[in-house]
Amino acid sequence: MRAMAIRRTLATASSTERQLVDRVEAKRRDAHLGGGQKRIDAQHAKGKLTARERLDLLLDAGSFREYDAFVEHTCADFGMDRLKITGDGVVTGHGTVNGRQVFVFSQDFTAFGGSLSKAHAQKICKVMDKAMLVGAPVIGLNDSGGARIQEGVESLAGYADIFQRNVMASGVIPQLSLIMGPCAGGAVYSPALTDVTAMVRDTSHLFVTGPEVVKAVTNEEVTFEELGGAKVHTTKSGVAHLAFDNEVEALSRMRELVDFLPLSNRHPVPQRECVDPATRADVALNSLIPADSTKAYNMKSVIERVVDDGHFYEVQGDYAKNILIGLARLNGRTVSIVANQPMVSSGVLDINGSVKAARWVRFCDAFNIPIVTFVDVPGFLPGTAQEHNGIIRHGAKLLYAYAEATVPKVTIITRKAYGGAYDVMSSKHLRGDINIAWPQAEIAVMGAKGAVEIIFRGRDAAARAAAEAEYIDKFANPLPAAQRGYLDDIVHPSETRSRIIEELELLQHKKLENPWKKHGNVPL
Repeated sequence: MRAMAIRRTLATASSTERQLVDRVEAKRRDAHLGGGQKRIDAQHAKGKLTARERLDLLLDAGSFREYDAFVEHTCADFGMDRLKITGDGVVTGHGTVNGRQVFVFSQDFTAFGGSLSKAHAQKICKVMDKAMLVGAPVIGLNDSGGARIQEGVESLAGYADIFQRNVMASGVIPQLSLIMGPCAGGAVYSPALTDVTAMVRDTSHLFVTGPEVVKAVTNEEVTFEELGGAKVHTTKSGVAHLAFDNEVEALSRMRELVDFLPLSNRHPVPQRECVDPATRADVALNSLIPADSTKAYNMKSVIERVVDDGHFYEVQGDYAKNILIGLARLNGRTVSIVANQPMVSSGVLDINGSVKAARWVRFCDAFNIPIVTFVDVPGFLPGTAQEHNGIIRHGAKLLYAYAEATVPKVTIITRKAYGGAYDVMSSKHLRGDINIAWPQAEIAVMGAKGAVEIIFRGRDAAARAAAEAEYIDKFANPLPAAQRGYLDDIVHPSETRSRIIEELELLQHKKLENPWKKHGNVPL
C-alpha cells in the first residue's frame, strides 16, 4: 500500500526517481522477509513466530516505527561479503503497549541464526540510547545462536557495548527480556542484567556453554532443556522470573506487566480507574488465619483479598516459594508486594528467598513503586547448609534493600515476626513508614517454647509450662511492640485494604533522600 501511494505521488517524476523508489521498496521487502520464506517456514514448524510476528503481538496495532531496516553487516572475511541479509538479523524500533511508549528489539533467527554482529549490536544500542533519552522501557525479544563467529572480536565488542548500556539504564528505565529461542554464551548476560526475564517452555534456552561443551569438559551428558530450559531457570537457578507455555501467552503477559510499570524513574506509577471500593472490608480475613499458630495458611489468599479486584501479578512464583513477590494495584495505583508464604517452610527466610526478595525490593525502589509487605516469618532457616552457603551475607542483602529504600513502605504483620527476620522484613527500625499488625500477631525474639527451653533450662516440666504460659501472655500479642512505638496501630484484618490505601494516599508525595555517596557496598 505504501509503495503504491509513493508511485502515485511520483507519477510525473523522472524514470530515475521511480527506479530509486522501487529500489528502496525492494530493499524494504527484503528486510521484511528476513532470511527468506524457507527459513520462516522452518521457524513456524518449530512452533515459533518470526521476529516481526512477535512485535505484531507485543505492540498495539499500527504503532510500530522501525529503525535501521536497511542495515547490513560490513564483514568481508570467510565469504561474508557475499552473504548479506537486509536488517542483519534484528528488528528494532519503538511502538506502544496499551497506548504507552516502549522501545523494542526482536532478534530474527531466520537471518544468520540471529547471531550478533557489530551492525546487529549497533542497532540494539541505538534503541537503548533512544529509550534512555526519552524515558521509556526497553523490551528485548531474544532468539539468537550467539556471537557471529566470522566477525571475531567485533562481535564480542558488540556484546560489551550492549552490556554497558544495560548497566547505565539499570534503575533509569525498565528493561524487560523475553527469551524466545536459544540464548547462549556472552548473550546470556544482557538478559541477566535486565529487570525481568521471561522464557517460553520447551523452545527457549539460556546457558553459558551448551551441552556439547559441557560433555567435552566434564564428560556429563545433558540435554538443552536440562541444562538451560525454562523449568531449570524458574525453579532452580532463579535466573528467569517468568515462564509461559507458548509465545502468544508470553507476549500477552508481557503487555500486562508493562501496564504495571512506570515509563522511567522520573515518571509516576501508572494509575487506572478503579471500581473496587477503597473502603471495601473483607470479613473473611478475620477468620482466615488458624487459631493454632503452627498451622499454615495461604498468604496469596490474604493478598488477593486486599488488592484491587483480587489480581496479583506474581513474579518468580516457582522459585523460593517461601516468599512471594509481585505487583498489584490499590485504588488503581501500582504497588509492589513482598510477603512470607506460611504454606512453604512456614515462610522462613533462607538464602534463595532473601536474594529473590532483595532484588525485587531494589527494583521497585528504583522505579518509585510503593512496597507493601505482609509478614509472617518464624526467622531465618537454621542448618549447616545455609550457614556454609552464606545465609548471613545473603540475608543481609534483603536487610540492605529495605533499609536503603526511600519509597513508601507499608508493613502488615499478620501473625509471627520472630528474631532478626522481624527486623529485616521492613520493620519500623528500617524506616518503615507505616507498620501495623493484626490482633493475633506475635513479635518476639523467638517462639514461646524455644524461649522457655533456653531461659528455664534445667527446670522441671511444670515450671517450664508455667513459664511458657507467661511468655505467651507477654509476647504472643502485638501490644508490647505497639506500646514502644514500633507499631503504628493494631487493626482488624477486614480493615486492611482501606487502611493501606489511606496510608499510601498520605505517602504518595513522600520525600526522603539517602546521604550522598558514590554508591553503597551491597553485600553481593
